[in-house]
Amino acid sequence: MPPGQSIAGAGIGSGAGDGARSVSRPAPRFRIPRLTRVGWSPWTGAATLIALLLSIPILVVAAGAFTVTGDTWSHLAATVLPGYIRNTVLLVLGSGALALVIGTTTAWLVATCDFPGRRIFEWASILPLSVPAYIAAYTYAGIFDVTGPVQRLMRQVPGWSDRIYYLDVMRFETVLVIFGVVLYPYVYLIARTAFLGQSRTALEASRTLGHSGWSTFFRVALPLARPALAAGVALVAMEVLNDYGAVAYYGVQTFTTGIFRSWLALGDLDAAIRLAASLMLLVFCVLGVERLMRRGKRVEEGSGAHRPLRRYQLRGARAALATAVCLLPLLIGFLIPVTQLGYWAVSTAREVVGREFLRLVGNSFLLAVGGALICVFLALILAYTARLHRTLYMSLVSRAAVLGYSIPGAVIAVGVLVSCGWFDRTLNNILQQTTGGSAGLILGGTLAALLFAYAVRFLAVALLPVEAGFEQQCRNLDEASRSLGVPPFATLRRVALPLLRRTLLGAVILVFVDVLKEIPLTLVLRPFNFDTLATKAYQLALDEQVAESANAALVVIATGIVPIIWLNRLLSGNKR
Repeated sequence: MPPGQSIAGAGIGSGAGDGARSVSRPAPRFRIPRLTRVGWSPWTGAATLIALLLSIPILVVAAGAFTVTGDTWSHLAATVLPGYIRNTVLLVLGSGALALVIGTTTAWLVATCDFPGRRIFEWASILPLSVPAYIAAYTYAGIFDVTGPVQRLMRQVPGWSDRIYYLDVMRFETVLVIFGVVLYPYVYLIARTAFLGQSRTALEASRTLGHSGWSTFFRVALPLARPALAAGVALVAMEVLNDYGAVAYYGVQTFTTGIFRSWLALGDLDAAIRLAASLMLLVFCVLGVERLMRRGKRVEEGSGAHRPLRRYQLRGARAALATAVCLLPLLIGFLIPVTQLGYWAVSTAREVVGREFLRLVGNSFLLAVGGALICVFLALILAYTARLHRTLYMSLVSRAAVLGYSIPGAVIAVGVLVSCGWFDRTLNNILQQTTGGSAGLILGGTLAALLFAYAVRFLAVALLPVEAGFEQQCRNLDEASRSLGVPPFATLRRVALPLLRRTLLGAVILVFVDVLKEIPLTLVLRPFNFDTLATKAYQLALDEQVAESANAALVVIATGIVPIIWLNRLLSGNKR
């Protein structure tokens, strides 16, 4: 076929035997926007300002890596830094591998096989995402404690009543398993979508050649889904690197615990900044590996890609095994911890639920609503500006604005604290020189700093669905509005926003849940004597009051189930 000829012009006429000749048309070329086409306007100015402000904490941490080292950093580098690196890397690799195995296996079974309970597992396998890792961590510690249900049950067995058996679960391996079973839905979601979107022709050709279901899985489906699996494992790695509650509770020394120890215990902010910069470098390495695995790997869908795949009918022992494989991670990652938390919540509700508990709910929802609205508002500006100006410059601005989502919360907390401290000191110096007075803390230790940190961390959660919502709208609507003399802001208010109502609501819910269960940012940047459900549950668990923390934990989990239901409906609608 000549280079400039399209598929339609390769000998396919307009009708069979009518003698019509097909017209050769040049293949469409993708044009990269030039950097010089910035298209300056109030919208691009606002988008640029947003990206610059949200990049400040990350730039502060990156610049801290080039400062002069002190004695504390030299001591940390010589003693505990190798342990931080080893534990962090092993946690990422181990939990990523476990999540990959569980998520890929369950996704393949649900997408291509028919067995008892498949329809339930199709949406229930997402539920472990609603359980934060730190809540699952201290719940299992309480379950296997000396006074927990497992130990009590063992002591009631005849012949064991006079013995005390202690199962030591406060180990590195336990944290690794917990991460794997609560984070595998990231891989499951992406893998299931990839398997359902694969060409039916390729899979059925493998079957006609005599390959079994698992042979087809390993030789055809798995290689085709490798880019998607790499993205899912990268998400798991990001969550592991961001975690502080689970590793701190189990005493596993990682970069996040090292940052808090250097900052709060040793009182050396410079050492904490260098640790944060090292963690940020590790994050970029993970993202680089994920990009490298997906580079140049595209799957072209065949003509049978959208036809429903004929499922394998599993019966007997195979059906029972498939049900067990899907049930076991769901049991460990969701059903057992939620059931135990429910039992603790009922037994301690009278002592815990009261005015103080309602204040915690109010504080948590206030922060979550505020952070969600700010993120969605900023995302709306960025997405609409990118829609108005489709240039390389706006693409770079959008990427810079959402860079914080790939950065752990402990790193962002350090950057925000240093930035706010610099702002407060600068403003106080100016006031001292001009008026002789002082304004004190303006941003540091306030809700404004915490909300700013949430915007840095979770803007990407809001921007992605908002961008997808704009892509679903026809661009002729904007052009028609402009031709009628309507300015961009009025077009956004009258045309785009009414069509984006459901998308914006979904974005608000997603950010709301992420803010509600966030631990590192809230622990560091919250105002004095200001607790949330997440911080209170974590503190009670540290004080060995695991049962008393159950009510707060259940509210966080129940709120997290809402976007999971919405996400499942969205995926089901796309599948249909």
